[in-house]
Amino acid sequence: MSTKGYLLACVLSVGLFCAKPADAAVIVGPDSSAPWQGFMNVFELPANGGGYVFGSGWGTADLTATFSGNVLTLGPNSVNDPSTFWYQGGGAPGHPGNKNMDANMYVQSDTLSGETVTFTGTVLSNTLISPYTSVAFIKDFAPDFSSFQQITAPLTPGPFLISLATTPGAGRHVQYGFETIGPDVWVTDRGPVGEVQIASVPEPAGIAMLGVAGVALLRGRRHGRREIAAA
Repeated sequence: MSTKGYLLACVLSVGLFCAKPADAAVIVGPDSSAPWQGFMNVFELPANGGGYVFGSGWGTADLTATFSGNVLTLGPNSVNDPSTFWYQGGGAPGHPGNKNMDANMYVQSDTLSGETVTFTGTVLSNTLISPYTSVAFIKDFAPDFSSFQQITAPLTPGPFLISLATTPGAGRHVQYGFETIGPDVWVTDRGPVGEVQIASVPEPAGIAMLGVAGVALLRGRRHGRREIAAA
């Protein structure tokens, strides 16, 4: 995303924040210092029936989901195992993945139970190709994880903001984060598949300053166009 595009996204974020009552929500974002966790659900490919295989906790880097400074990069999953379980014909360049990977990178904060949670950030770019998808989510789980309610937003370039009024109750679990789905990819074939880059929305004071700067920039550009037209 260009500097102009990022600035305009921040201006829009100001409007989104200002539209919320001050006490309406607990606001969270993709903060690199938060206690991020990973969970992978593994499915057969749709061509093989799409059945559930297993799910387990994974390191976030293994999903693949990594921070560099305040920028989070989400990409297709690459399993460092050449077994035919994971890759058609075995792991090697040009060999397609043999499993559909549902990678979840999230923060779990059970203290958010009963709160209205707002999750916001800025998508800098999204170059994922079909059939790969990635969304932002908030999930509100029952104490035994047997059921949940959720809200999601696709990661299209620009700001995203979602809110969920979570259910109060002892033992409930609230998670917010990102879910990326698609076949696993041999590590040397990752480039053409694409990736998503996300940054946190600046702190409120910074947002306000960016909003003022953005309005000034837009006014200046319109004024400049009027002067050129008049000339």
